[in-house]
Amino acid sequence: MPFPVAADQILRVPLLPVLAVQGHSVRRNARLLPEPEGPREGREGRGPRLRLLIAGDSSAAGVGAGTQKQALSGQLVSLLAKHHTVEWRLEATTGYTTQDTIDRLQRLKDQFDVVVTALGVNDVTRAVTAQRFEDQQSRLLALLTRQIGARNVIVTAVPQMARFPALPQPLAWVLGRQAARLDRGLQKVAAGFPQVSHLSLNLPDDPSLAAPDGYHPSPKTYAIWAAEITRLIRQA
Repeated sequence: MPFPVAADQILRVPLLPVLAVQGHSVRRNARLLPEPEGPREGREGRGPRLRLLIAGDSSAAGVGAGTQKQALSGQLVSLLAKHHTVEWRLEATTGYTTQDTIDRLQRLKDQFDVVVTALGVNDVTRAVTAQRFEDQQSRLLALLTRQIGARNVIVTAVPQMARFPALPQPLAWVLGRQAARLDRGLQKVAAGFPQVSHLSLNLPDDPSLAAPDGYHPSPKTYAIWAAEITRLIRQA
């Protein structure tokens, strides 16, 4: 039996001219913020060895922060280094989709104990279907848990794009509904892997949590995100 078509999918066609103009404006503004400078791999802390890989899109890369120290990688490593010797690497690039990340990580030769992923926004904006997203995320998680050997994988939820300050209506509504669909698929895929946890960030409506472009996280959000990841890692 075919899946019912959602209202936003039906209305996307008549709204296409408006969505195209709004999308072009948002993409132009979002690209103004560069990926922050700073190391993308290193060794820090004392204690039991922990090999950490962070992979994904611009949020994983730290866009919205001034330096990698203020971004997800720096804040997460700083927290974990209080209890571990953290050997870490960042494999993330602005604009990356799930398929881009698969292609990149297939070339890795090293293994990691913990992997954190942040993906979905670019899959939404490039109109990747929910079924294709699930298939690609399943391939990605198989790659991480088998070839890369991760014992603990934390997949960050697809962001609630309807709440992005930079997105005007009706673009926010259309992208938000699609992001929610992809995240439901991500939760379903993650549930099929015992090593995988799905992390949903329940952030308050606080303007300081967004970068100046209204599209990327601010250092304050990266701090909250890093703390939540650390909590899951310590629980595991």
